Amino acid sequence: MKVATLNVNSIRARLDIVLEWMKKESPDVLCVQETKVVDDDFPLQPFVDMKYNAAFRGQKSYNGVALFSKLPIENVRIGFDDDSSEGSRLIAAVINNITIVNTYIPQGADPQSDKFQYKLDWFRRLYDFFDGNFSPDKPLIWTGDFNVAPEPIDVHDPEKLLGSVGYHPDEHAALDKFREWGFVDVFRQHVPGPEQYSFWDYRIKNAIKRKVGWRIDHIWATKPLAEKSANAWIDIEPRLKERPSDHTPVVAVFDIA
Repeated sequence: MKVATLNVNSIRARLDIVLEWMKKESPDVLCVQETKVVDDDFPLQPFVDMKYNAAFRGQKSYNGVALFSKLPIENVRIGFDDDSSEGSRLIAAVINNITIVNTYIPQGADPQSDKFQYKLDWFRRLYDFFDGNFSPDKPLIWTGDFNVAPEPIDVHDPEKLLGSVGYHPDEHAALDKFREWGFVDVFRQHVPGPEQYSFWDYRIKNAIKRKVGWRIDHIWATKPLAEKSANAWIDIEPRLKERPSDHTPVVAVFDIA
């Protein structure tokens, strides 16, 4: 079972790139963030034509999450248990008897801002969502744009960036709680080396060539499923296309039917 995640930074603007990549890689499940489109305007038909099922929740110009699957998408949940308004940042569903939770974590703006506190609060609510609804002893996938690089190896300049949004001790402490609960960073099980990034800022000239990136897009799984992961990688090719997203796909393969 091949599972992928991609922040598209507008599904309509990157539609051709996404469709081309899906035709080439044929993921069983693709989790998408930052669709930036209301549901009525979502470009669904091209995915239907490719025999993918879809579930999505969006809003105009911001946020938005979607799931595409070759298999049926069942028991769709939008947002937190007590707040469906966060549905444009969280969508969950059962696919192939596995719950997949696709999240677009708030960026946080600046560590001194209210938006950063909102991000930390969002992580706390997400932890409660997992702890209240799921068990680390059961197969579960958490994926998406976490907007956090977990380790020094996941940013291009860890000494300079430490304390900045996306690489802040408070964010690292938040992620540590999810690890303690039972999640495993599937990518790092297979790729321990440096310079593995999923995001390069548009504003930095030649960022990809200079390897000025961040690994902030993730596929994590509970141990029973992580133990069945056969491979994982970051596919840089879509980021090299004309007018790409500033993110690129992260892929994991699980040894299950």
